[in-house]
Amino acid sequence: MSEIFSEIKLAYKIVEGVVNNTPIMRSRTLDTLINAKGIYIKCENFQRTGSFKFRGAWNALSHLSKEKRKRGVIAHSSGNHAQAVALAAKILGVKAVIVMPENTSELKKKATEHYGAEIIFSGNRPQDRAIMAESIAQEKGYSLIHPHNDYQVIFGAGTVAYEFLRDVRKLDLILAPVGGGGLLSGTAIAAKGLLPNIKVIGVEPKKADDAYRSFKSGKHITGENPDTIANGLKTSLGENTFPIIQEHVDDIITVSEEQILKSMIFYLERLKIVAEPSGAVSLSPLLFQLLDEKLTKNKRIGVILSGGNVDLIQFFSNLKTHPSL
Repeated sequence: MSEIFSEIKLAYKIVEGVVNNTPIMRSRTLDTLINAKGIYIKCENFQRTGSFKFRGAWNALSHLSKEKRKRGVIAHSSGNHAQAVALAAKILGVKAVIVMPENTSELKKKATEHYGAEIIFSGNRPQDRAIMAESIAQEKGYSLIHPHNDYQVIFGAGTVAYEFLRDVRKLDLILAPVGGGGLLSGTAIAAKGLLPNIKVIGVEPKKADDAYRSFKSGKHITGENPDTIANGLKTSLGENTFPIIQEHVDDIITVSEEQILKSMIFYLERLKIVAEPSGAVSLSPLLFQLLDEKLTKNKRIGVILSGGNVDLIQFFSNLKTHPSL
């Protein structure tokens, strides 16, 4: 554990001063609701590009040799990783190509283009963009910056929890979203490295529950294009993230589409901040009291709000036709 934790500390030295030290917010309403000693929300929606992904992208690109930077990089993403790689590449003077599904929101497409990346569109299944990006990387000699299965991306993502705990010093429990597992893996390494007795729980949509099923069965299960409003959590655990989660995460729980939506609304109404569905899932277990009281009563609890990139007008318009809501 000490060796892999040292990678998080190294990543923090690399990203510190480039990434935003994002704010930590409190909610007395939540404290009272579950009788917690204190609930602390790490707001990565205020990170550069609007999500935690910039940390991993910067760390990964910073580790590339001059020769690899000269050839360029490629990534596949439905939005947040795309923007993160595009901005990191722009700052470092590296050519970036991003493979995005055709149904990516206009907001995220425009942001990625704004940061100077070349966009190539693929089919809408997660595996479509992955296959296309890998093929182009081999053909053109680009370095593939995987959204969650690259160790340097994982270590960069872990700086969220590392920074979080350096600022609040003591937490009994930390909640993080899980899709591909990069953030949850990094969170577990950082949190357990600083506080060995802390509990780390991943939160996932019920309609995209492959991480939950993998964790419970001990077998790596992949999903097939799940239908959830949390677009950023549709991807399956990677070959690198799955064993880290198995070893260092205490549990994974699932939440409904309605609970995700109401968590977004809570953030808007009570804290006056925008959380995308993938970022709001980690609040749901507290808001709907889904955790054992032993984990929450009189405890200090951390919640990672992973991002805020959502076109609210389009999002709430689409809810009218969403079968789950």
